[in-house]
Amino acid sequence: MSHDTPYIFDATDADFQQLVIENSFNQPVLVDFWADWCAPCKVLMPMLEQIAQSYQGQLLLAKVNCDVEQQVVAMFGIRSLPTVVLFKDGQPVDGFAGAQPESAVRAMLEPHVALPAPPADDPFEAAQAAFAQGQYAQAEATLKALLSEDNSHTAALILYARCLAERGELGEAQTILDAIKSDEHKAELAGAKAQLTFLSQAGDLPDAAELKARLAQNPSDDEAAYQLAVRQLARQQYEAALEGLLKLFVRNRAWNEGVAHKTLLQVFDLLGNEHPLVTAYRRKLFAALY
Repeated sequence: MSHDTPYIFDATDADFQQLVIENSFNQPVLVDFWADWCAPCKVLMPMLEQIAQSYQGQLLLAKVNCDVEQQVVAMFGIRSLPTVVLFKDGQPVDGFAGAQPESAVRAMLEPHVALPAPPADDPFEAAQAAFAQGQYAQAEATLKALLSEDNSHTAALILYARCLAERGELGEAQTILDAIKSDEHKAELAGAKAQLTFLSQAGDLPDAAELKARLAQNPSDDEAAYQLAVRQLARQQYEAALEGLLKLFVRNRAWNEGVAHKTLLQVFDLLGNEHPLVTAYRRKLFAALY
C-alpha cells in the first residue's frame, strides 16, 4: 500500500525495529495492528490516518498487517483486532483495543504528542502567543519585523517594550512606553507599565529565599510579605504573588499607605480583565473589602 504522506507507512517484521522502535525516540509512533478480514479495522484506519495527518509530522502512524507480520504480532501478544499501541522512546506507553471514537483517540494522544500550532497569519498574534509561552526572544524578533513595516502599531510597541523589560532593558522599555500617546490600548499600556514597575522594584530587593526565611520566622513580617510578592511578580509567579498580597491586605490593609491594595490593582492591569486569576482575585478582594 502506498501512502502519500511520509508520516504514514506500513511496518513489517523486518523493519519494525527500525521504523517503529527507533523512530519513537524522535517522535511518538502510533501502531495500528489490523487485518483484511476485520471490519472495525477498516472503519478505524482512515480515522487514524486523518489524525496522523493533523499532527503534521509530530506523530507517525505505522500499520501492521497481522495476517502477514506474525513475529511482531507474537512479540506484543496481540489478541484482538484492531489493536492500537502508542510507542514513545522505544516503549509502548498507551493504547486501546477495538474501534474507538476520534475524541477518545485524540484524548489518549494528548499527553504524549503536541499538536502543531496553526500557522499564524497575523504576526502580532504569533508574537502574543510566543510572549505568553515565555519565548521572549522569538516574540521580540517577530515584533521588530512587524514594527519595521508599521511603527504606529501601538499594541505591538507595548508588547515590544514588555519583551525588552523581560530582558532587563528597563530604561529602553520605559522610553518606548512613555512615548505612546494613543488612547486605544489603555489597559495594555497600564499592564506594561505595571510590569516595568515590578521588575525595577525587584532589582533592589533581597532574594526570594531570604524573604521566605524571614516570613517563616515571622509570618506577620509585612515588609517581607510585600517584597516577596514583588519578587514573584517580576518572575511572573502571579498566583503566588496575588495570594501573598491579598493576605497582606486582609491582615494589615493600611500598611505602607495601602500599598497591598494598590499593587493588587496593578496586577489586575498587568494580566487584564479576561485572565482567570484576575476574575478569582477581584472576587476575593471584593469579599475582603466588604
